[in-house]
Amino acid sequence: MAPKDLAALAALFADETRAAFLLALLDGRAWTAGELARHARVAPSTASEHLGKLVAGGVLTEERQGRHRYVRLADPGIAHLVEDLAARAEPAVPEAPRNLRAASAGQAMARGRTCYDHLAGRLGIAITDAMTARGLLRQDTGFALTDGGLAWFEGLGVPLVPGKGRRPVARGCLDWTERRPHLAGLAGAALCRHALDAGWCVRIGSERAVKVTPDGERALHAALGIEPAVLR
Repeated sequence: MAPKDLAALAALFADETRAAFLLALLDGRAWTAGELARHARVAPSTASEHLGKLVAGGVLTEERQGRHRYVRLADPGIAHLVEDLAARAEPAVPEAPRNLRAASAGQAMARGRTCYDHLAGRLGIAITDAMTARGLLRQDTGFALTDGGLAWFEGLGVPLVPGKGRRPVARGCLDWTERRPHLAGLAGAALCRHALDAGWCVRIGSERAVKVTPDGERALHAALGIEPAVLR
């Protein structure tokens, strides 16, 4: 990559409105331009201009259905980059929440959330730590599933099938609330899908927060020895 190309990519992130779009899109969904405009509290024309730059720069992809224009993060690598930048940009002393609703939403996000397509927050860290302690995941030489870890996924009925592209089976993603890496990659995405499909977790609120259900508490204790109190 030439220096000018790196500078151009960095410039796409160096705008508060575009940053708001990227953080919102970490939920893994496709958003309309109007939804993102309302989320960032900007005019539709302003949103359209910013989205055009992000699409042209390869950060977002778009598709049209009728008169609606939907955008999403271009790939998991972009999501990883956004989450990593968010973790590094988080102030050492977080701002006080504006009201009780904001405080509750912040607590829910810190407890458990999705980061694009994998689990994050204290929930993601608890799972990552438990997998490491049980010898299913190695972190000493970078994130890698052991043979036991691959067998563990098979036992869950979640075989890890590599898809197109270069996405690794396991990788660390720096958690912006916990300041430690949680499990991402194909394994993190597969585990997140399984947790939601099996009812271990349910989405709450309008953002990315998830809550572990009683069934999930029992399942995670049985599968990884995680104490239910850690998940609440």
